[in-house]
Amino acid sequence: MTSQRLNTILDGVAARARGAGAFASVSVEGSRLVCAAQGAEAEYRLDIEPGGALWVSVVTPNRWLSESIETELLHTGDKIEELLEDELIDQGYDAGPLKVEHYRSVDLLFTFRSRVPEGADASGLAATCLLAYEACFRQLGDMAGGDGED
Repeated sequence: MTSQRLNTILDGVAARARGAGAFASVSVEGSRLVCAAQGAEAEYRLDIEPGGALWVSVVTPNRWLSESIETELLHTGDKIEELLEDELIDQGYDAGPLKVEHYRSVDLLFTFRSRVPEGADASGLAATCLLAYEACFRQLGDMAGGDGED
C-alpha cells in the first residue's frame, strides 16, 4: 500500500471519527488511527498492516476493564459478534458479521479486534467498523465509566 493511499484512508476515517463526536480525541500516529474512549481507559484503533490489511480494535491496559466486558457478556449470554453486527447494521453495513478476536497483546494490552473487510471504499468501510466498535463496546462492562448499565 502506498504512503499516499495509507494517508488517504487514515485521514478519511479520522475525519469521520471526529465528526461522530464519539471519542475524547482522535489522532493519527504513523500507520495507526488512535481514538481515545470517552469515560474509560481504552483506545479504539484502526491499524494498517504492511500488506494493507485493516484492523479495527479496542485496547486497554486495564485488566479489570477487559474482565468487566467479558463478565457482562458471560452474564447476559450475548455473543460479541452478534452485538457488533447489530451496530454495523445501524451504521449501514450489511455484509455480515465480523469475527472478533480477544487476547492480550505482546505490549500487554487487552485487545478485541476485527479485520475490516476489503472493498472499493476502504476508508468508508474502516470508518463504519470503527464507529460500530465504539457503539458496541461503549455499552459493555465499564466502558461508559459507570456500571455498564445505560
